[in-house]
Amino acid sequence: MSFCPATYASVTLPTVEPTAHALNTFLASVERRAYRMAQIALRHEEDALDAVQDAMLQLARRYARRPSEEWRPIFYRILQNRIRDLQRRRAVRSRVLAFLPWGGEGEDDSDPVERAPDPAPGPAAEVEGGEIGVALQRAVSLLPARQREAFLLRNLEGLDVAETAAAMGCSEGSVKTHYSRAVHALREQLGEFMS
Repeated sequence: MSFCPATYASVTLPTVEPTAHALNTFLASVERRAYRMAQIALRHEEDALDAVQDAMLQLARRYARRPSEEWRPIFYRILQNRIRDLQRRRAVRSRVLAFLPWGGEGEDDSDPVERAPDPAPGPAAEVEGGEIGVALQRAVSLLPARQREAFLLRNLEGLDVAETAAAMGCSEGSVKTHYSRAVHALREQLGEFMS
């Protein structure tokens, strides 16, 4: 039997390309919402970008061969784990840095202009705008972590109860409880905007 490159290419490429295309399409569809969720949880744009990028890479490397119906809950589970990792790392770093001597003897070599906050609103802030959007973002960021996670996965991402439970690693009843408590807390905090 002889090797024919045209036959080999026609057999192997169609099985590989649709999976890569489907994965790219999926990642493009969740990219913005995932970034928004990470940004609300971490309150830091660069950390949010890192969390989303790491979650996308891990999904592509480890779970691309899984059925595409499983990607959404797996992706959000990876993203939430990455967010928790960054929050833990930030907490440990702040405890350690609290004991270090800062500001003495000119040790700070970074450019002060570089450290100054940019007064211009970022693209996300321009899109959000409005008093209600700011109030909602603030109220969501004040929710306990599990309630915030359930609320964002159900409302921002549109996952159903079963998918949210798989993404959060808990039972469907727990998702319903966390979601209900989040909605009640948000109603209390945003009462003035709901009338």
